[in-house]
Amino acid sequence: MSGGAHRAPAGAGTTPDVSVIVVSYNTREILRRCLARLAEELATVDGEVIVVDNASADGSADMVADEFPAVQLVRSTVNLGFAAGNNRGFALARGRYVVLLNPDAFLGSGALARALAHMERSPHVGIAGGRLQDPAGRLQPSGRLFPSLLNELMVISGLAARYPRSRLFGRFDRTWADPDQAAQVDWVPGAFTIIRGRALGETGGFDERFFLYYEEVDLCRRMVQAGYEVWYWPDVVVTHIGGASSKTVKAHEFSCAGSQLTLWRLRSALLYYRKHHGRTAAWGLAALESLWHRLRIAANAFNPLKHESSRRRIGLVRQAWTDTAGGVLCPPRPW
Repeated sequence: MSGGAHRAPAGAGTTPDVSVIVVSYNTREILRRCLARLAEELATVDGEVIVVDNASADGSADMVADEFPAVQLVRSTVNLGFAAGNNRGFALARGRYVVLLNPDAFLGSGALARALAHMERSPHVGIAGGRLQDPAGRLQPSGRLFPSLLNELMVISGLAARYPRSRLFGRFDRTWADPDQAAQVDWVPGAFTIIRGRALGETGGFDERFFLYYEEVDLCRRMVQAGYEVWYWPDVVVTHIGGASSKTVKAHEFSCAGSQLTLWRLRSALLYYRKHHGRTAAWGLAALESLWHRLRIAANAFNPLKHESSRRRIGLVRQAWTDTAGGVLCPPRPW
């Protein structure tokens, strides 16, 4: 790698401590910064780096090949999405631990070594995450509860944002909790995740029906079902910009507040609810989204912008339900 000294890659007959997988889609400039920072962290950690390029059109793959020759580069000819892209990386990873790192996520000083040390001391932990913060240092949701219709209601109603210190209203993102305290949580975001290799082998990789969003929630749920714990460690600091790849997709409505492609989020949500909670719960999620936006239309009859926004959202809910056959089927990839 360029950008600083680091340990040589582990030889073919040795097992590195960690395999870092970065899945990239049209993120050349920010990916360069991510890999340069990662090289500095690997100066004190025995590891390897695997970059899976999801058919980027901005020269990302060529940049990696030219500037970071120590990186193992996978050039996909199609956009595999986050789940399938990481599964390609899993198949090549040799480390005892696997780290998932978004191209728009930058490891804080010593973050990788601390995450590794935590995992070594905690054999009961299958997967863990760190303290995600934006470039201004503001905390991002880093340890969360599993989705439920109650949690969805708290978020969609705005009560979670209005009363973040409430254990009820702030339950989904645990905004009531002290971010400086390590905690066992339900799931951690995939922007930075460290996974025990043995646990990954037992539970399998990502469910590739999730093209984007909810794939890490599903994996964490399967880890818990297999008897492993999921943890949040605040001393593992990662600066995360958010939505770097999603913002390059122009064909769909983009939710700036959550850095999400709305239709894709709805599809994945329906797939998740149907898989883990059944048809009634998937229908309940669609009904909740639609009902809320119908109420919003009624309350904003003289506000054309809000009226039209909610009308479009109801249409997207209907489309997501049709696209996934009520949460049963993954639409043809790439989405």
